[in-house]
Amino acid sequence: MTRRLGSASAFQESESIASHGTSDVPLAVVDVQESEKAGVLARVTRALAMVNQGIMVISAFALLAAACVLTLSVVTRYFLKVSTDWQDEASVFLIVGSIFMCGAYVQSYRGHVGIEALASILPSGVNRVRRIFVDIASFVFCAFFSWKSWAMFLEAYSGGYRTESTWAPPLWIPYGLLAVGMTNLSLQLLVQVAAHFAQKRQAP
Repeated sequence: MTRRLGSASAFQESESIASHGTSDVPLAVVDVQESEKAGVLARVTRALAMVNQGIMVISAFALLAAACVLTLSVVTRYFLKVSTDWQDEASVFLIVGSIFMCGAYVQSYRGHVGIEALASILPSGVNRVRRIFVDIASFVFCAFFSWKSWAMFLEAYSGGYRTESTWAPPLWIPYGLLAVGMTNLSLQLLVQVAAHFAQKRQAP
């Protein structure tokens, strides 16, 4: 009886977080922390949360570096009249890379922009089905995106493709960041889908 109440309490907490989008811990961790049969899933979820936290910190420094590069670009162009071709591409690589790499971290808190009009009027059972369907559809899309991203990465790496600027950095760098970020996002969505079914098994 105590375990069932604990599972119900965890579900109510996850529903509240999904509705308001605020929590001190990733939503996926909340979803599985009270499940009897979620031992492996809980460990995977916590490990993924630690990886996402580390990526988020690195991405924050990447955004800071991009801001410094852009500031330096403005100063050197305006005061020194020096061409800064490389700085534009470097800042784009840093910004785009940090955005895609942080996708899984944001998803772990369900922080991506979403329309919650239906969530406020649907019954809780129907809303639960809606969340499962959305997570599955998102996983399928992101998994396909990841596959295409790895294909572009391998093509750029094997072909030695570079940008057309005078700096000409290799294109496998941004494609690699895109592939890794989307793969990590796909894993995060897969964990959340598994958490839905783990909760369903534990429901009274």
